[in-house]
Amino acid sequence: MPRPKKCRKVCCLPQINEFLPAKSDNVEREVVIVTVDEYEAVRLIDNEGFSQEECSGYMNIARTTVQQIYDSARKKIARALVEGLPLKIEGGDYRLCDGNEEYCGCGGCRKHRHGCMRQEMQEETE
Repeated sequence: MPRPKKCRKVCCLPQINEFLPAKSDNVEREVVIVTVDEYEAVRLIDNEGFSQEECSGYMNIARTTVQQIYDSARKKIARALVEGLPLKIEGGDYRLCDGNEEYCGCGGCRKHRHGCMRQEMQEETE
């Protein structure tokens, strides 16, 4: 029996979840689906500069799982760009950050931004 999937912690849902090629003809085309947890891995690693190890700690999953999620997301994004396909972010195994943590670790979480600043100020005074 396979091991149950662990929900991946996601800071927040993307503000924009659908991307269309600029020269889009109105022909129905296959849509490339990137899951929310794949989006979060790309956001943390490529946009926030996390290592895969830091990303795994933040998302509460194994580093090898982050590597698989990240590789899958990059392949999907590359396919959408190269083939000019629409891209949509939806679904996946994730849970949204609940805002109950004292320190989020990413600095970009809207729910924690105030708490992160407070934590940083405390560390500076110690």
